[in-house]
Amino acid sequence: MICRQDITNLKTDIGEKIGQKIIVKGSLGRSKSFEKEATIEKAYPNIFVVKYEENNRSVTYSYTDVLTRTVDVQVFDGQEYSPLIPPAEVTKKVNL
Repeated sequence: MICRQDITNLKTDIGEKIGQKIIVKGSLGRSKSFEKEATIEKAYPNIFVVKYEENNRSVTYSYTDVLTRTVDVQVFDGQEYSPLIPPAEVTKKVNL
């Protein structure tokens, strides 16, 4: 479940990374996906704007897109790309 604090923390993280290179991964449906290099351009209260490198096009995403993993964002730290949101932990149910 997404809580208000998660969104606030993500807004702060993205706001601090304006101008940084990222990789955006997502699904286009029917087993099609995309992976594109972009730069974080702006951050607003409900959305953030990224500019794709290959076609110089700007696209907006909501913070909930990232938190619900509709899109995966990886940030370039100068040496390598690392996930903006850590991978989800998988828990197993144990039947007693």
